[in-house]
Amino acid sequence: MKAPRSFVYAHDASTGVATITLNRPDRLNALTFEVYDELRNTFRALNDESGVRGMVITGAGTAFCSGGDVRDIIGRLVGEDSRALLEFTRMTCDLVLAIRECRVPVVAALNGTTAGAGAAIAIACDIRIAAASARIAFLFTKVGLSGADMGAAWLLPRLVGRGRASELLMTGAFLTADEALRIGLYNRVVADGDTLAAATTLAEQLARGPAEGLAITKSALDREAAMDLRTALAFEAETQASLMTHADFHEAYDAFVAKRAPRFR
Repeated sequence: MKAPRSFVYAHDASTGVATITLNRPDRLNALTFEVYDELRNTFRALNDESGVRGMVITGAGTAFCSGGDVRDIIGRLVGEDSRALLEFTRMTCDLVLAIRECRVPVVAALNGTTAGAGAAIAIACDIRIAAASARIAFLFTKVGLSGADMGAAWLLPRLVGRGRASELLMTGAFLTADEALRIGLYNRVVADGDTLAAATTLAEQLARGPAEGLAITKSALDREAAMDLRTALAFEAETQASLMTHADFHEAYDAFVAKRAPRFR
């Protein structure tokens, strides 16, 4: 994959895990127009990278991502017309969609401050492992905008419930790592400095799993949110029956009989 300018992309072929490191530490990894575009394109391209079975996204320095760069984004947007503004907001939403539609599990290693668009990216990931110092806030209303940005009004209530999501999106208040863990926003909190290692270990574990089964699990979590129970059960019955014809299902049985770990494709 072509190396982007705004972040570091690394792929460990031995484990199947790729890592994206946002790389503007002097700006707390604030996003620019170019970063949004390159991230979106990278996550889309991962669906064609057969050697990638798990993904970690983190930040360089003391922050995960502080959101959109005030000078490079907000300063430019205030002078744009409606068409240009809509192009921008669609691009930011496309990034979230690309993360959700990425076939591999995505683990966010939140190494520090996670705010605004950074928080939206974090909740678009499948799992969040955070440093003890990783405060998080959805700052959109702080700049006069709606808290419903980059899918936050859809994703956040499904993680923490509508009441807590309403408070977080309307106030823009920061949560400590312990608070975020308690309400289910973070999956795990680790010591500062251990975040990337913990996230990578989890991504490696997922990368050893059945790629097709994990991809369908990820897709189902989003698709079934709009289904009633009867429709969801019918969908699950069909997809599970289909997976029972897959080589991974047979490999799992063979491994059980042979008393060894399965070697999924």
